[in-house]
Amino acid sequence: MLVPALYITRLLPAPIMAALRERYRLVTEPAEEAIPTTEELRSGFAQADAVICMLSDSIDAELLSHATKLKILANYAVGYNNIDLAAAKARGIVVTNTPDVLTDATADLAWALMLSVARRVVEGDRWVRTGTWRGWAPTQLLGTDLAGKTLGIIGMGRIGQAVAQRAQGFRMKVLYESRRPVTSPPGLLWEHRPLDQVLAEADFVSLHVPLTEPTRHLIGARELSRMKPTAILINTARGPVVDEEALVAALKAGVIAGAGLDVYEREPLVHPGLVELPNVVLLPHVGSGTLETRIRMGIICLDNIEAVLNGRPAPNQVS
Repeated sequence: MLVPALYITRLLPAPIMAALRERYRLVTEPAEEAIPTTEELRSGFAQADAVICMLSDSIDAELLSHATKLKILANYAVGYNNIDLAAAKARGIVVTNTPDVLTDATADLAWALMLSVARRVVEGDRWVRTGTWRGWAPTQLLGTDLAGKTLGIIGMGRIGQAVAQRAQGFRMKVLYESRRPVTSPPGLLWEHRPLDQVLAEADFVSLHVPLTEPTRHLIGARELSRMKPTAILINTARGPVVDEEALVAALKAGVIAGAGLDVYEREPLVHPGLVELPNVVLLPHVGSGTLETRIRMGIICLDNIEAVLNGRPAPNQVS
């Protein structure tokens, strides 16, 4: 019996790799940190019945023109703005994603960034490690409280709602902007407001929108100017949602107080102005980066591939 050929663009956690090797013939063995070249992608797509790709892989019409056998593109991510859906549809290739499983991990990371910026955690860690700290003093590394403040959420999907639920422990008022209102959980009141009003009233603004043409540079110079000078911006969504040039200018001018970023406009490049600022916490796109979450994402990819190669509808096909 002919074993289907599977191409994976990056190495996945060991339990998933073991399951893939057992069920499929791997076109190549992915390396730990290796990013495939354009030529390697073309070769892999040309040989594969199924592909597991990453959000960082640009899957365009030219690349798909080499995929003469390909039946499914399983994107190892919730978002799929990296894939030309029209080109895939034209070739009869099913595109799937991994919804739901990374909600909690990403929401937790948004809170980690909020706390890190507000309480200057990274600066304090650096003080201790470098020997700069000379003992307790009443005015050193003064941060800002989260308890009792106002949290503004832009994009109230699964992750946005998970972030809002965690605000209850900090007794925070929650305002949100979203295309449509959502139902607040029992005992909580989440207030649906226009974007400008959320920006003007929130002490912390957390972004949770997908990357589309309307959301590209959703937060630019004008929007930043609407925020409080004491406000902190958090982005665990997509880098291009924020105009980084405008953000750097706003942070340097004191238009807002700080920012916590897990995603960047031109990943893996980071605006040099952000790197220089002490009031910014920068993470390397690890929103879903827990072992449990990354394994669950792999299982979803496996389930989708198994379904499509056996003639069944994919559980997580994107339109």
